[in-house]
Amino acid sequence: MLEKMGDFFDSRLEMYEEHQLNEIESAKEFYRFTAQCLPKHEGAMVLDLGCGTGLELGYYFEINPSAEVTGIDLAKGMLNEMKEKFADKKITAIWGSYFEIPFEVFSYDAAVSVESLHHFTQEEKTGLYSRIAGALVEGGYFILTDYFAKSSGSEAAFREELARLKKEQGIKGEVFYHFDTPLTLEHEIQALADAGFSSVELLGSWGDTCTIKASK
Repeated sequence: MLEKMGDFFDSRLEMYEEHQLNEIESAKEFYRFTAQCLPKHEGAMVLDLGCGTGLELGYYFEINPSAEVTGIDLAKGMLNEMKEKFADKKITAIWGSYFEIPFEVFSYDAAVSVESLHHFTQEEKTGLYSRIAGALVEGGYFILTDYFAKSSGSEAAFREELARLKKEQGIKGEVFYHFDTPLTLEHEIQALADAGFSSVELLGSWGDTCTIKASK
């Protein structure tokens, strides 16, 4: 049974961090690696998309405790947990969809997303990535860590299965439901390039999970 995205994660809040860090292969490595890719200068402004409880932020604040982070997530319980964890940090939590929440233009040194964007189409991502690029200062960049489909066939199969489940359950409209539909790495990079980033590079990989840097 498909669940709405925010409800899915809030209902699993108590086990979320344990699952993410211990059940996903190499997660502790790629969360730390992602944090190390973020700006290290004092007062760096960072936009975190699908921040959850802020797993990568725990590593990041060790590196840059003066950073100012704006986190967006559909799961209100996750945001509350993040604010409590980092009560002594400069962090703003916004409840809602990063497809709908407006971003302040030319405001962030970097944007980041970890294990959140594998639920959306290439077209949806291209529009979102264009908005992210607009929110970055000159020289800013976007760090994306996520897992990717092994082939175009697998990518299509994920979308077809989601469509089948929605039809079976009578789901209509644009509400986001939790079901993984990752793109291939090639299609992800194409979405970032089409969004206007000047360069896109692969920084690291752990099986099907990769970290990508898209520079403005």
